[in-house]
Amino acid sequence: MTGTLIATQYISLDGVIEDPVGMEDSGLGDWTGPYSRGPVGDAFKENELRDAAAMIYGRKTYDGFAAVWPDVPGDYAARMNALPKYLASRTVADPKWSNTTLLDRDLVHAVARVKEATGGNILIFGSGSVCHQLMRADLIDELSLIVYPVVLGRGVRLFPEGKAARFGLIESTGLNDGLMLLRYRRAAG
Repeated sequence: MTGTLIATQYISLDGVIEDPVGMEDSGLGDWTGPYSRGPVGDAFKENELRDAAAMIYGRKTYDGFAAVWPDVPGDYAARMNALPKYLASRTVADPKWSNTTLLDRDLVHAVARVKEATGGNILIFGSGSVCHQLMRADLIDELSLIVYPVVLGRGVRLFPEGKAARFGLIESTGLNDGLMLLRYRRAAG
């Protein structure tokens, strides 16, 4: 019953995943705001969350989501709030968002245990430093990327320096406003 760990990201053409909606005070602004995913992209995000068994967050992404999602109406928010959430943080002692569990300090070991105990998809939204650590440990099984036609020139990128990996394409779908949905699965070996 090993779960599938999926890094699901909004990503710029130059690989930046940091602060896509401008909530983190990064100075990058709301770089996704001028674009619409359209009905196909919206359906993908809804189905992705519906099919998830759990979520993993780094502290910055968690703080942003926990400040908003508990007060948002609708089915998507209800699903987000109901899912088991795992938080990688050394500064949060008592997470307030429903169904949140702190991960042990050894992130790689803790996430490996979550994968072993969780049947189904485990999503990581944002959380660049968490993605970097888990990529280095070869724990990320799939990437779901919505590519935005912008070049930011700076910011946290999805792929850590010095880590090579191979992925095979499992889906490529054009969305509204020049966005692309690209899904990849880690290649064997």
